[in-house]
Amino acid sequence: MLEIRELTRRFGTTTAVDRVTFDVPAGQMTGFVGGNGAGKTTTMRMVMGVLGIDAGEVRWDGRPITRLDRRTFGYMPEERGLYPKQPILDQLVYLAQLKGMPGRAARREATLLLEGFGLGDRTRDHLEKLSLGNQQRVQIVAAVLPRPAALVLDEPFSGLDPAAVDSMADLLRDYTRDGVPVLFSSHQLDLVERLCDRLVVLSSGRVVAAGSVGELRESGTPRFRLVGGADAGWVRDLRGVDVLDVEGGDVLFEVNEPGAEQGVIAEAARRGTVHEFGRVRPALSDIYREVTA
Repeated sequence: MLEIRELTRRFGTTTAVDRVTFDVPAGQMTGFVGGNGAGKTTTMRMVMGVLGIDAGEVRWDGRPITRLDRRTFGYMPEERGLYPKQPILDQLVYLAQLKGMPGRAARREATLLLEGFGLGDRTRDHLEKLSLGNQQRVQIVAAVLPRPAALVLDEPFSGLDPAAVDSMADLLRDYTRDGVPVLFSSHQLDLVERLCDRLVVLSSGRVVAAGSVGELRESGTPRFRLVGGADAGWVRDLRGVDVLDVEGGDVLFEVNEPGAEQGVIAEAARRGTVHEFGRVRPALSDIYREVTA
């Protein structure tokens, strides 16, 4: 497991990352989300040793991480780092050899991965000849060669078309099935919700929420929908609830006093027919807006 403990980084008088703490469990995908400038990239750079740490520590396998540990990680930085005027396959093999992978094995594995991304016929092309989306595919292949002990990926899905997103998701699932911890940042909340086992939300350099999507949904303010046969404006007059939206007999409301929803359903039944009543699970985008507000 990858552990981040009280990680802090300052730039002059600005604290970009402020005592950030979370885990990336083995065999799970952890989504790292937050607005521009929230501190995601800075945190990832400290995890990988690209930036120095002002306070806190990164732990791997229950102990402080070392330089040799980081050499076994796959890393995809925010600024892509491949060579535009070099043949794709040659530079992938070269980068894998720098990490200790035999050249023949690196060529075979890189070719298979490129074929999986639909680039099997472009292996001799220079990187600059590819579209930006295809360059992104090659960068992903570079991050997973050779098979890493952990993956730290900064916006890996940026610029990918839906087919490439699905291929990338399948590739990451292969690694998590083998027990590899995966941390990736993304602004695509629907994608994070679909793929991730866990979620860490960063705002102004601090963790404002962490846990599974289910846990985060349960931790928010309880929200209910009532559909009745009469105008539901009367719900505004009840104690313990805040009406979010009402249209005819359809009302969406939050509960700010435990059990207040029971009073709503009882009053609705007294007033007439109740067609529908139940808990509404918020979307990840709603949770994100609530915790970062």
